[in-house]
Amino acid sequence: MADELRFFLTALGYFTRVPLPQRLAGWVGFAPHYLNAAARYFPLVGLLVGLIAALVTWGAWQLWTPSVAIVLGMAATLLLTGAFHEDGLADCVDAFGGGYRTEDVLRIMHDSRVGAFGAIAIVVALLLKWQLLVAVGEGGGIVTLLAVLIVAHGASRTMAITFLATHEYVRPEGKAKPVAQRLAGKGLVFALACGILPLLWVSPLFAGVALIALAVLRTVLGAYFVRRIGGYTGDCLGMAQQLAELTIYLVAAAWKWY
Repeated sequence: MADELRFFLTALGYFTRVPLPQRLAGWVGFAPHYLNAAARYFPLVGLLVGLIAALVTWGAWQLWTPSVAIVLGMAATLLLTGAFHEDGLADCVDAFGGGYRTEDVLRIMHDSRVGAFGAIAIVVALLLKWQLLVAVGEGGGIVTLLAVLIVAHGASRTMAITFLATHEYVRPEGKAKPVAQRLAGKGLVFALACGILPLLWVSPLFAGVALIALAVLRTVLGAYFVRRIGGYTGDCLGMAQQLAELTIYLVAAAWKWY
């Protein structure tokens, strides 16, 4: 149990900007296998990010318009994660849009600078999230909106992390290398549970449609990653998470909640 708590706190520190108190960080310590074991907790961390976004959105909803409240909730997730996944989306769009050979794609992806393609992708993604969540709030009310916010953050990270079970990490080294080890067994089951079970909380039918949409997205993305670079990178996981989150919002915004 103590080791599992260490793995979870390692995941929290790796995937968010949440600072651990010095004494707690000292207790957690660090070992190379912690990051590998932390991967299974990626979706659980996502649920916590979604919960905080929901709380901020709900609190802001009491003072301002729904549209403003949703933007503030989105801003909270960006602060919590340091725009970790949005950065992956931007790097991938820049790389896949500007590179032709595999080595060119990986080189551009590794560049810390954001190009025009990446900047446009972030702007479009954030605007689309905002408007889709506004539509969910208008169609289903604040309770539905908050539920969708929470489950989307968990399920999208689950979809992204499943690439660890089926695809190869293509860089010999990289920030995601310690995390990007083969995920299987109980770790994979736990990650899947953190993404799928909360969707059922919204509604079983919604969960079924959302999972089908995510499966289609995963199939298309996986084939594209393999064709372009032979597998995935950490940035690819960020891109997958962002597109999966948007997919869930698209389903929710089209759903008839009444």
